Amino acid sequence: MRQYELIERVKAYDPTADEAILNRAYVYAMRMHGSQLRASGDPYFAHPIEVAGILTDYRLDTATICTALLHDVIEDTPVTRKDIDEMFGEEIGELVEGVTKLSRLELNADHIRQAENLRKFILAISRDVRVLMVKLADRLHNMRTLNFLSKQAKRERIARETLDIYAPLARSIGCHRICSELEELAFEHLNPTARDAIVKRLER
Repeated sequence: MRQYELIERVKAYDPTADEAILNRAYVYAMRMHGSQLRASGDPYFAHPIEVAGILTDYRLDTATICTALLHDVIEDTPVTRKDIDEMFGEEIGELVEGVTKLSRLELNADHIRQAENLRKFILAISRDVRVLMVKLADRLHNMRTLNFLSKQAKRERIARETLDIYAPLARSIGCHRICSELEELAFEHLNPTARDAIVKRLER
């Protein structure tokens, strides 16, 4: 998605959106991620753009769209929370830091009780639901591109984590469409044979 296309999508539901800060966040994140690549071979910056695009479908505010564009810069580049605050203000800085904290959690959902406790913990530390929305959109795009990861064990771990933690979180805050897609994508990787059989049956 090009810069102007993202701005147009936001302006379509929020005519008063601050174009200047959206443009600044777009350019800044693109510059910071530089030559980084995804497992697919695509430029890394394609990922935050897609995350931002997902959130425009939910008509999220300008600060959240900026956060989506910037959500990996603290974790994956030399950028600090202070840098974000100075460039974009404390609201966006706090949101980006919140997403970073969620990303750093070591998720291990081998047991249902463990997964339930972790969901409660994530909800507790996500004081602003916008942090959780960005994280869910981040997970959704990562699941859409999961097939590019070469190691099957890692794909299955991420799919299980998605099914046990992120899909229920999406459901708990009313994002049923994200929940359904996360479940479907996770199922594809955890039980591809059964999934293919269901698809063939439905196509008859």
